[in-house]
Amino acid sequence: MKEDFLHYIWKFKKFNGVELATQSGDLIELVSLGNYNQHSGPDFLNAQLRIGGQLWAGSVEMHLKSSFWYAHHHQNDNAYNNVILHVVWEHDVEVFNAANAAIPTLELQNIVDEKTLYDYQNLVLRRKKFINCEKDLPQVDTFHKNRWFERLFFERLQQKSKFIESLLGDLKNDWEAVLFQMLLKNFGTKVNAASFASIGNQLPFGVFRKNTHSIKALEALLFGISNLLPQEGLDSYPKELSEEYHYLANKFKLSEVQIVPQFFKLRPYNFPTLRLSQLANLYHVQRQLFHQIISCNNLDDFYGLLQATASPYWNNHFTFQKEASSVRKKKISKNVVDLLLINTIIPLKFCYAKQQGKEIEEEILTLLRGLTAERNNIVDAFIEHGVEVASALESQSVLQMYHNYCAKNKCLQCEIGVQLMGR
Repeated sequence: MKEDFLHYIWKFKKFNGVELATQSGDLIELVSLGNYNQHSGPDFLNAQLRIGGQLWAGSVEMHLKSSFWYAHHHQNDNAYNNVILHVVWEHDVEVFNAANAAIPTLELQNIVDEKTLYDYQNLVLRRKKFINCEKDLPQVDTFHKNRWFERLFFERLQQKSKFIESLLGDLKNDWEAVLFQMLLKNFGTKVNAASFASIGNQLPFGVFRKNTHSIKALEALLFGISNLLPQEGLDSYPKELSEEYHYLANKFKLSEVQIVPQFFKLRPYNFPTLRLSQLANLYHVQRQLFHQIISCNNLDDFYGLLQATASPYWNNHFTFQKEASSVRKKKISKNVVDLLLINTIIPLKFCYAKQQGKEIEEEILTLLRGLTAERNNIVDAFIEHGVEVASALESQSVLQMYHNYCAKNKCLQCEIGVQLMGR
């Protein structure tokens, strides 16, 4: 049993109909259960309870055993001085706060509805291959599932916003520089995200921005800092890039990254050489990229804005010095643009709008519903268990649910878990 089961019992009043009373026999009337607190401090804040005929206002704290009060050192913490009721599964010791005042205790183990306990054990403790509710997911009605998925997506967006806000502070409130660093990381995809992020850390955006007039300078900067330029046997184009990079590195006192981009296990069209060339060409064509992104509000505009093609050298190359057997322009694919929208553009637009005091939630939901769902092992597993993943909204939502609820057994903080428990 976990403590969140006690939170669930309290929140939804899952008692067996008896009058509630403290261990000392004082009757408890629930005037207001309080606000569920998922941060530090007591579990429910601003509760109002009538205990033994006296109205009390304060917090409610919960533990599996009363003695956990001392194990968690609440007796020395002034933040728990306003606890008016200690709710426990098993009462094994009297507790006192930092002011040495006794705290009334409510024991739950004999007053919880039997069906509630059975449903909890059946949901959380049974054997599973994927997640706790894998057998019951199709039972959840579409309304509650869709409402929960929207909440999950914005929860995920808020988490991404914290990273953006931190980056914004580091980069002195330069939104263009934040976009550059985020695009670099996501152009690297999963395999090269760390190495591409290192490029962003080593290459000041101010230097990159000064050279957007020259595609050769942009490619020289990206290839040079990333250690991708060959050192010998150069043909004409990489030789030009190498000379340009040494000039720029000396001028701006640049140093190379330690994490070199990888080619291993990547398809040729995902090679870091092509990705960096495409990014360079995007910035060469779109000189005010951040402001253009903020102005876009539909997918067609974004697809037009983010369509970039690698330089002509890459028409018949995937790596330096080795010609490919066929000639073909290397454009950014729709799938890559979709991932950029999901992981960079939409979080950035959301965070910027929040800073400006604007609400664009409906616009963002419309964009997400128009994007193809991501496919990976987690998303595929949800589909196999009867969850419809029709767009990026659903794929982002199930990823958030899996990592932050399912994998952590937080079923009773999940709307689907609560529905299956028979709220």
